Amino acid sequence: METFLVRALQLILSLSILVLVHELGHFLFARLFKVRVEKFYLFFDIWFSLFKFKPKNSETEYGIGWLPLGGYCKISGMIDESMDKEAMAQPPKPYEFRSKPAWQRLLIMVAGVLFNFLLALFIYSMVLFAWGDTYLPLKNVKAGMDYSETFHEVGFRDGDILLAADGAELERFDENSFRQVLNAKTVTVLRDGVETVIPMPEDMAQRVLRDKQGFADYRFPMVIDRFAESSPAEKAGLQPGDTVRVVGGVATPTFYDVSKQLAEYKNREVTVEVERSGATHSFVLHLDSLGKMGIYSQSPYEMYQTVTRKFGFFESFPAGIHLGVNTLKGYVSDMKYVFTKEGASSLGGFGTIGSLFPAVWDWESFWMKTAFLSIILAFMNILPIPALDGGHVMFLLYEVIARRKPSDKFLEYAQITGMALLFALLIYANGNDILRYFFH
Repeated sequence: METFLVRALQLILSLSILVLVHELGHFLFARLFKVRVEKFYLFFDIWFSLFKFKPKNSETEYGIGWLPLGGYCKISGMIDESMDKEAMAQPPKPYEFRSKPAWQRLLIMVAGVLFNFLLALFIYSMVLFAWGDTYLPLKNVKAGMDYSETFHEVGFRDGDILLAADGAELERFDENSFRQVLNAKTVTVLRDGVETVIPMPEDMAQRVLRDKQGFADYRFPMVIDRFAESSPAEKAGLQPGDTVRVVGGVATPTFYDVSKQLAEYKNREVTVEVERSGATHSFVLHLDSLGKMGIYSQSPYEMYQTVTRKFGFFESFPAGIHLGVNTLKGYVSDMKYVFTKEGASSLGGFGTIGSLFPAVWDWESFWMKTAFLSIILAFMNILPIPALDGGHVMFLLYEVIARRKPSDKFLEYAQITGMALLFALLIYANGNDILRYFFH
């Protein structure tokens, strides 16, 4: 329950920041061109709002709605999610959106997307300035990786050290290296000290999406870092620094081997052998109902040599921009899989987004995930779908090229269609989350 609350709070805070910045972009550009903004809301206020106020002599009502699915900036004279048909039936007024030149309306509509992208670049830059860039080079992971069954089927073996994809070095284990492996014709690994080339099938990405088993994870031994409260391991005499080698008579060379073997002894006694200062020691533990022995293990980042690059304040901006642009390119390249059967079944809603955040609050991770979500929000909003900013941009570009506006009735129907599509997608994505929760 605690993990759920921590992730939920991070998700709500992150989305609140992104929505406010997005709507602020629309708001500022609307006011720049003297367009009236009637409402500026975080979350939707269907039927009622949690909080609202209207400053003296202001034309804008500010507030917080109760439905945390986004937010909105209600601009006068614009067909949007409010579907204010009565206002649109009146003659255009000078302060309305529809009375302004097409280029001004275009800038107002793209401002939200622009602000989200700039926010992502700024966050990436500040993260690099504050924390630097720390990573674990794949070549330093001497025990190699543990691979999913999907990758076992094409020739990978647990313990393989990733070296290169199509001859290009795989420097670190992240989304980019995963993408390189999926799109490669061959992957080179170090296996038992010998470089081995693994041919990759053309449909590797579809296989991964179909099997939903992922790619790989660091292979590392379970070394005790510290104990949890009322730890069975501590009571039995284990110590920080002990390396768990055998559980119940079965060799357990990796963290995951230990976890898997312990799960066989829920609420039972089990003999555990550990390595301590080069000697082997044996202990009898009585595990809890979850098959846990109450320890926190060292991470691969503590066992293997990492690399850290620090950035000065001004140096962080080009590095942050480079990171943001590469992140956007990677996300756009992945979009082609959404239109496959396997990709559609992998879509997720708020549960999937929330799972991106760590189970414990970590500001560096929070800001990195927020920057990533800001890029996603910017890209998704610029898609030419009615009801999204990209839909409005599409119709404005048509107006500029054709030199005539689409009719208000057409825009109204397009808005309704777009909203229906978005709600259907929302239901489908969150439905996938529910099915995965109960059936996986």
